[in-house]
Amino acid sequence: MEEEGGVTSPLLLRQGQEKVYHPGCPGCANDRRKELQEGLPYKEFLYVWIICLATSLPVSSLFPFLYFMIRDLHVAKRTEDIGFYAGFVGASFMLGRCLTSTVWGMAADRFGRKPVAILGVFSVVIFNTLFGLSTSYWMAIATRFLLGALNGLLGPIKAYSIEVCRPEHEALGISLVGTAWGIGLIIGPALGGYLAQPAEKFPDLFSPDSFFGRFPYFLPCLCSSLFAAVVLVICIWMPETLHKHKARHDENKNDEALEAHQSDYKDKDEQIPSLDDKKSLLKNWPFMSSLITYCVFSFHDMAYSEVFSLWAESDRKYGGLSLSSEDVGQVLSVTGVSLLIYQLSVYPRTNKILGPIKTSRVAAVLCMLILLGYPYMTHLSGTALSVVLNIASILKINLASTIISSSFILQNNAVPQDQRGAANGLSVTVMSLFKSIAPAAAGTVFSWAQERQHAFFFPGDQMVFFLLNAIELLGLVLTFKPFMAAPESRAA
Repeated sequence: MEEEGGVTSPLLLRQGQEKVYHPGCPGCANDRRKELQEGLPYKEFLYVWIICLATSLPVSSLFPFLYFMIRDLHVAKRTEDIGFYAGFVGASFMLGRCLTSTVWGMAADRFGRKPVAILGVFSVVIFNTLFGLSTSYWMAIATRFLLGALNGLLGPIKAYSIEVCRPEHEALGISLVGTAWGIGLIIGPALGGYLAQPAEKFPDLFSPDSFFGRFPYFLPCLCSSLFAAVVLVICIWMPETLHKHKARHDENKNDEALEAHQSDYKDKDEQIPSLDDKKSLLKNWPFMSSLITYCVFSFHDMAYSEVFSLWAESDRKYGGLSLSSEDVGQVLSVTGVSLLIYQLSVYPRTNKILGPIKTSRVAAVLCMLILLGYPYMTHLSGTALSVVLNIASILKINLASTIISSSFILQNNAVPQDQRGAANGLSVTVMSLFKSIAPAAAGTVFSWAQERQHAFFFPGDQMVFFLLNAIELLGLVLTFKPFMAAPESRAA
């Protein structure tokens, strides 16, 4: 969409001004489609869904079998040290993503969302497969690092999910990213739990001398890589949304349009971008405050993911539940189904009623209450343990997904379209830094906690969940003024 010499602001178009589309520009073609389409962009949302799912499956698929993988690689001299070494494998992916996400975001703003998405999915096919073939501790770390470094599409795909739909569908679009990513973070571990060590679980199908017997952790990686390969082919028909021609901005019209747009949301808590914020993301406090809060919650979620599997699979004498990787995979698969239902039906309505900030606050409080009960599950067994653990996992993951989806909305509505790729890339970079620290920190704390089972102050696993709650409390505090920018208006 453009005026003579440049692209028309989406805010201006909402005010009914004349629309002109630049021939051959994919961004203009996308805007024309949105103007003509009244309903949901199902095809475009499908691209968002499958790309996020394909790239998120490998992120946490290793957690159910990582404990056993580290044991089999013989890098840990004591059982208590397994969590320490496992933490660094989990951290390597996030460290790689931290170092490159801003660059990928800038590339998406320059070359388009589509090529970045294709490269990201391609990296999954290659390096996730190689990780499953790891024969040494350092090979496992290196392949995970490269997978993170070349998988830079989380930021651009968040921008894409906003750009392919009309304003009234933005909450659903960004929710799809959170849902697909969250589902991948659940289905991935489920695959890892069910399919790792197939020669032990399915001896009639896989012998110890077979390929999958010699590489016991390759099968779950292969399944997610094959799915990514299918998605890679489908991405060929993915429409681009980036405007690829020179733009001219009429400052006076932009000011008028922005004021009119702000008046539509005067009763909400969050903020839309001001024109002065366009030059520097670091000076855009609505964006930066939501980014920092998002990083704290992301740190908590990654630490929880690391701790949950280690705690569930460790022996009861160390404060764990003595579950198998298959048991953990079953819990996470049930949780994944619930997340799909919740994010597509409950979250958009909740966000519409409360807004992203208040929704995050409620979810954070409920998360802390749930985590308080985790240490006491060690007193349960059999069916009672299975029921309570499944309920707790379902509630915890859905509440965490609520906070992350709300953060996506705040960040994308705090910047204009021509900065969304860079803004989301910066978001993923900083978030990945926090998430790269989280597994290593969680693994170290977990190993330390297992050595203090009879301590007076929060013994064993109680200390682990106490520290997780402390991080969640910090995130909750940061959603309030004066830290969180919450003026009279926001973009929905």
